[in-house]
Amino acid sequence: MCGIVGIVGGEKAAWQLVDGLRRLEYRGYDSAGVATLVEGRIERRRAEGKLANLDRRLRAAPLAGTTGIGHTRWATHGGVSERNAHPHATDRVAIVHNGIIENYAELRDELRTAGRHMESETDTEIVAHLVTHHLDQGMEPEAAVAATLRRLTGAFSLALLFAGRDDLLIGARRGTPLAIGWGDGTMFFGSDAMALAPFTNRITYLEDGDWAVLTRGGAVVRDETDRIVERPVRLSAVTGALIGKDGYRHYMLKEIYEQPAVIGDTLNAFVSPSTGRVTLPEIPFDVAGAPRLTIVACGTAYLAGAVAKYWFEKIARLPVEIDVASEFRYREAPLPAGGVAIFVSQSGETLDTLEALRYCRRQGQKILSVVNVPESTIARESDAVLQTLAGPEIGVASTKAFTTQLVVLACLAVAVARARGAIDGAEEARLCAALREVPARVADVLAHDERIRELAQEVALARDVLYLGRGAAFPIALEGALKLKEISYIHAEGYAAGEMKHGPIALIDDTVPVIVVAPPEPVLFEKTASAVQEVTARGGRVLLLSDAAGCAKLADRTTWTVPLPVCDPLVAPLIYAVPVQLLAYHVAVVKGTDVDQPRNLAKSVTVE
Repeated sequence: MCGIVGIVGGEKAAWQLVDGLRRLEYRGYDSAGVATLVEGRIERRRAEGKLANLDRRLRAAPLAGTTGIGHTRWATHGGVSERNAHPHATDRVAIVHNGIIENYAELRDELRTAGRHMESETDTEIVAHLVTHHLDQGMEPEAAVAATLRRLTGAFSLALLFAGRDDLLIGARRGTPLAIGWGDGTMFFGSDAMALAPFTNRITYLEDGDWAVLTRGGAVVRDETDRIVERPVRLSAVTGALIGKDGYRHYMLKEIYEQPAVIGDTLNAFVSPSTGRVTLPEIPFDVAGAPRLTIVACGTAYLAGAVAKYWFEKIARLPVEIDVASEFRYREAPLPAGGVAIFVSQSGETLDTLEALRYCRRQGQKILSVVNVPESTIARESDAVLQTLAGPEIGVASTKAFTTQLVVLACLAVAVARARGAIDGAEEARLCAALREVPARVADVLAHDERIRELAQEVALARDVLYLGRGAAFPIALEGALKLKEISYIHAEGYAAGEMKHGPIALIDDTVPVIVVAPPEPVLFEKTASAVQEVTARGGRVLLLSDAAGCAKLADRTTWTVPLPVCDPLVAPLIYAVPVQLLAYHVAVVKGTDVDQPRNLAKSVTVE
């Protein structure tokens, strides 16, 4: 969500801050701003909307200064406006903030009673006034921040700039990520390694409860008890080069087309071509011996976990509980002794998922994470990590991260099945061979891009769209509906095909396209065909995704078909994910929406 960048000792700090913020655009935002010290005074430039608006503001009214803070805001408290944009400031301190101050109303009333006037509707401004209150009482900045942090409740990260102190920034992390970047005579704060990539690859990740004082000469980190602590400096693999679109119209389309390559990279990390077997990195506990797996995630990552539930239960014969992270820990779910909890997250910073992980830790579960960022908080707090090799994903709507999550979970399911004796060596080899074919089969699907673009013209006319699937295709139907909602703003719902007659069939008419995800799996295909018959009998129009034989069988009951490659049932979710991504993309293009940064959405959701 919100993005933070801070610089001590930079050259033309305002433009460096904007450069860092550009690399945080993928997180989603609705306003942006920077503040620097100009002859010791705090000066700000803020703008509603995209960074291009802030860029124009800075060109019209440049900001000098070598020390400053910048922010991209995703609105929580207060609407989208320049008045609510960060940084927020008094005459003594400016602040940028990611997260939520839960007790802001209580603090606001206290500060108003003390005679302080707030200009915005945000919870953030309360912190600036509270720090100023302590400064006015004669405290030094470090003491004022320490006293303020003790008053705050919630999950947040903060960076603060102080009038008259161009050698100082202070940052704090509680729940949401914040990192320190180490330069040569210059120091940085950033929400993640991507923000810091233009400046340095030497990164220190603050732990939960830490706060840090930056000067040109380095950093001093204190924990939540204000004790000085050492945190390691790591070398980040994130490149400082600006990630481009390589000639594609949108990042999302580029990332869809990258899937054969990144799926192949991820497979090569988990499937040995010499032995034809899954080779997992060292896991310091026995996944196969667990009495039950608990899979927890949010959004698209949750749907990857939902596919994995079918794999673990059908292939490995291992029971699985799956839940969305935002609901999981509030159920206070009883968890079995010796259980393993699997957490799936592209960013590794999703706060709901992180808090669910901590709940499982308290319940004695072993923690395994599937993440795309090995330096992330979820990765660091896990007992073992299985990394997806998707590379940076800039489009807010997840595509290649989703399919590489599926690859990792499929490999894990096959390895667990073999370890449990649910499959023998020959079956493992067959399944691994099917997995190794996926990059080529995904490339075959991409050859249908023009056909899907044509069909998008029809789907774009609809107000409502239904997606149907059975078995492991059911989560793919849910993912297709989610993608369409996310980027085209068309209302879409995914259903298990067998559930049509239990209510959703009432929605069917000739204005509601029905997208049917129907891999040719024995029994399930015929059951799905029955649902197609029910739809067409009521005047519905069906777009069928199946192989050529399946499309031929239902030719007289479908309006449109997209014949997909023949594949093993294990890998069908990977293959069938791609056409629903392409359909959502092309519908969004037809409707003229902001494909890469859809309204109201954030890539990395770091608030509950």
